[in-house]
Amino acid sequence: MKIELVPTTNIVLNFTERISGKHGYDTNLQALKLLSFDGFTFSLEIFQIIHIGASDAPKVISRLGSMQNVIDQVLRPIVGNYFRNSAQEYTILDFLIARSERQVEASEYVKSALRAYDVQAVDSLIGLITPPEELMHTLTERKIAEEQRKTYEVQQMAQTQRQQLVRETALAEIQQEMVQSEQSVQIADLKAQAQIKQATGEAEGTKLRAIAEAEGIRATGNAKAETYQAGVEALGSQGYTAMQLMQIIGDRNVRLIPDVLVSGNGSNNGLVDGLLSLILWNQTAKNGEITPTPLHPQPIVTQTQSNTENGIPPIIVNFPVDKQH
Repeated sequence: MKIELVPTTNIVLNFTERISGKHGYDTNLQALKLLSFDGFTFSLEIFQIIHIGASDAPKVISRLGSMQNVIDQVLRPIVGNYFRNSAQEYTILDFLIARSERQVEASEYVKSALRAYDVQAVDSLIGLITPPEELMHTLTERKIAEEQRKTYEVQQMAQTQRQQLVRETALAEIQQEMVQSEQSVQIADLKAQAQIKQATGEAEGTKLRAIAEAEGIRATGNAKAETYQAGVEALGSQGYTAMQLMQIIGDRNVRLIPDVLVSGNGSNNGLVDGLLSLILWNQTAKNGEITPTPLHPQPIVTQTQSNTENGIPPIIVNFPVDKQH
């Protein structure tokens, strides 16, 4: 009788040439050669974990004869058949992209298939997938092109944002210049209005000053006219005129030497003659040229040397002195 040892712990069977278990049951297992829907051939590594219970070991051995037969006659065909059928339903890119989904589907299928042989499939794991080199080269170029496209899009977006920033900056500067121009126009308008108001005020002030000066001149003329009229009424036209003339001569220090004799005889011009005599006496008295004698009624007028300063010969009035005094 032959004794067959059946391991009752989990066994990992490697469908690959790179790794082999210590138990040696997977020596004949290799990576699966699959054909995709789009006609590409690629290699697929599978790691299958199984478990045979102690109570199920006699059934397994009585049915298949040995553990190696379980691996070669049951496990390998079930796993290989499933993945070959699954690969033909997808393109190689879809198979690569949906790797996790294919792994879940494979695990459920293998569990169900091995249960009929009293073998428990713990898990089915997909290992290395090796697409053909030409496809990998195409995929690499496509990926590079995709990354370049994304880079160009990012650069284009950055350039667009930069252009937008420049445009907004230019608009902001233009708006600032417009605001400054509007403010300058308003300031110029205000200055013009101020100048107009100032000119209007100055013109109005000039007009008012002219009116005031005219009123002053008119009032002064009226006052002088009234004064002249009053003087004429009091002294007569000739007397008042002579008095005004003598006042002007005295204010300007004009020296007169008339060739007339000032006397006190009664006549029609006695008042005028008296005023002239008094003015002449006051003028000569200030210059120290006469010595007045109030007791003598009639001054005697004599002529001296001419006064070249005013062009008029001076008048010297001499009064005889009373020896009794």
